Amino acid sequence: MIVAFSISPSAADDTGGVSEAVAAAVRIVRESGLPNETNAMFTNIEGEWDEVMAVVKRAVDAVAAVSPRVGLVLKADIRPGFEGELTAKVERVERALGE
Repeated sequence: MIVAFSISPSAADDTGGVSEAVAAAVRIVRESGLPNETNAMFTNIEGEWDEVMAVVKRAVDAVAAVSPRVGLVLKADIRPGFEGELTAKVERVERALGE
């Protein structure tokens, strides 16, 4: 499965930013060893249901440690038997654009 998720702390730091809290969540994803990518809006992670959801929970917990309230947006593409779709889906679209 591929999960795209975004975690938003409700409380900002002294400068009004949330990047440190978000970085803590992204660090957990990257250290998980699962295929992942981060863009301006979401972090995408690929793996089996239990392992992906465990990483998402740890990331939420990291943000909750510095914020009294956390927002989570999550979208999942559940397709049993497929791996490597984090990049393969994009490659298929790029090929179609090149035709």
